[in-house]
Amino acid sequence: MPIITFTPQNKEIEVENGTNLLKAADQAGLYIEGDCAGKGTCGKCRVRITEGEAGDPTKAEKKHLSDKELDEGWVLSCQKRIKQDLTVEVPAQKEAHLRKTTLAGGVEELKADPAIEKASVKLSRPSVEDQTADLERLLNHLERPDLSVELRELTNFPRMIRDNGYKVTATISGNRIISLEPGDTSEQLYGIAFDIGTTTIMGSLINLAEAEVIAVGATTNPQNIYGADVISRINYASEGKTELKQLQDKVIEAANQIIRDLLKQTRVARDRVYEITAVGNTTMSHLFMGINPTYLAPAPFIPAYSRALEVEASALGLEINPGGRVTFLPNIAGYVGSDTLGVVLATEMDQRKDNCAAIDIGTNGELVLVANGKLMACSTAAGPAFEGAQIKQGMRAAGGAVEAVSYENNRISVSTIDDAPARGICGSGLIDAAAALIDAGLIEASGRFINPEENPEAVPEHFKNRLKKGQGGWEFVLVPAEDAETGEDIVLNQGDLRELQLAKGAIYAGLMILLKEADISEKDLDEVLLAGAFGNYVRKESSLTIGLLPQLPPEKITAVGNAAGDGSRMALASKAMRERAFSLPEKINHLELSTRPDFQDIFVDALKFQ
Repeated sequence: MPIITFTPQNKEIEVENGTNLLKAADQAGLYIEGDCAGKGTCGKCRVRITEGEAGDPTKAEKKHLSDKELDEGWVLSCQKRIKQDLTVEVPAQKEAHLRKTTLAGGVEELKADPAIEKASVKLSRPSVEDQTADLERLLNHLERPDLSVELRELTNFPRMIRDNGYKVTATISGNRIISLEPGDTSEQLYGIAFDIGTTTIMGSLINLAEAEVIAVGATTNPQNIYGADVISRINYASEGKTELKQLQDKVIEAANQIIRDLLKQTRVARDRVYEITAVGNTTMSHLFMGINPTYLAPAPFIPAYSRALEVEASALGLEINPGGRVTFLPNIAGYVGSDTLGVVLATEMDQRKDNCAAIDIGTNGELVLVANGKLMACSTAAGPAFEGAQIKQGMRAAGGAVEAVSYENNRISVSTIDDAPARGICGSGLIDAAAALIDAGLIEASGRFINPEENPEAVPEHFKNRLKKGQGGWEFVLVPAEDAETGEDIVLNQGDLRELQLAKGAIYAGLMILLKEADISEKDLDEVLLAGAFGNYVRKESSLTIGLLPQLPPEKITAVGNAAGDGSRMALASKAMRERAFSLPEKINHLELSTRPDFQDIFVDALKFQ
């Protein structure tokens, strides 16, 4: 079998003949971005063959790679079938998830009230006169004879208490003792709250005794190799038990890596982490739990379950206390998951009396509206454009991504994350670039670039050398090749604008349906909340310019950070918050947009740039 050596990671793996390089890298534990699930349409999985034959380029490679790159050995890893030993250079992957970790919060104002409790006791010693069994002696001291105990905790219990002067700490979850520990460990009470995103997984380590976030970590969701969107992953999972297990293993291993990193940062012992809460969209919750999501994809979009699920961490292979519990908060509908419920919980939308909308912008756009005493939610298939997928030079929000573009004094200015040389365009940069070019008069309301050949007078002289004709039509050069890390122009092209129109049109149309159902107009909104890392970094003014958001004064639009993750943290730190979360699905009326005959008309109209 061929042997593949990946550099500079110096990882070597033996693979079956005919395996593609993308899967080989995955087997070697390397992450390569592959948003299109190996179809060759995104062009993101570039690697360079430095030893061995690259072979003839495929049609997809000719489309996405220049002649120079092909000559230098660059290939698309999803397209390259392995037939011989190869040495492959994998470009360093810039971290695309770190911004989300800066948005952690949500528990500081809560009173510590965890579902897990600890009781430290000093047991009386047995005697001939008092021959009470060790476990019954403990339960009598706790005054909780109803408690059950895990068998594994009893195996060493007799020796433990005798070696430690009969001092023991019991960790109790509901009516069960999940851990027995020598001495007094009552102050060591920790849990982890996860936000399982389609693109990014984030975890927060919380000191439950103080309701305090003490460390936050995140990683890219490695299920990305099977596609950037949930439909791709549902389709893969539906192929069989092996494929479903592969998807679950990916997300569980990513969660475990975050757990290891958090514990290493804080020197908290693994056995002192007793509980996990998690939120995510409905597909992610199914895949995390290893439940077949197949019937979420076709109408009528039925999930296997919607209620909160609680299981032992060990049943999922999560590396916390063996008796630790995992609670995935309830979903609302097939495409409105517990992440949206987390947003409602964190922003207290269920308790507001005014008219307020919340929008979580991502591959799926989840929207919530409270108005006239009603609480409603829906989901729109915005597509992955806001994550940088399906954009010619799109990328996630990592170093070198164009994140801000402005137009002022006849000049287009561009900023990149970390002020690094430009490598591509992330979601906020995409919105900014479109808005800036609309302001500059270079993009029509229809979404088309001004054609300088048909209407040369409409293009100012200072922009004529930046508006060029590319393979797919007109494109605007945001960063010239000499200033870009890639050595090629960073451009916004006509196809990118079309993807942006589809994405922003879907979200705006979804909100208009909610407003219509509530019998109010967008002007009646008192506030719009932008949830998620994307919402925190996108400029309100640019979103208004392109028609992504309702036409309101910017001061009525508020970024609320990672509210879904905040909801997960709140449910972990407080029993009251968790009970409130459990009750929310009954209070939220879900609107299925696919059954609305008026959605398509509103969507088509929403494609226009304002």
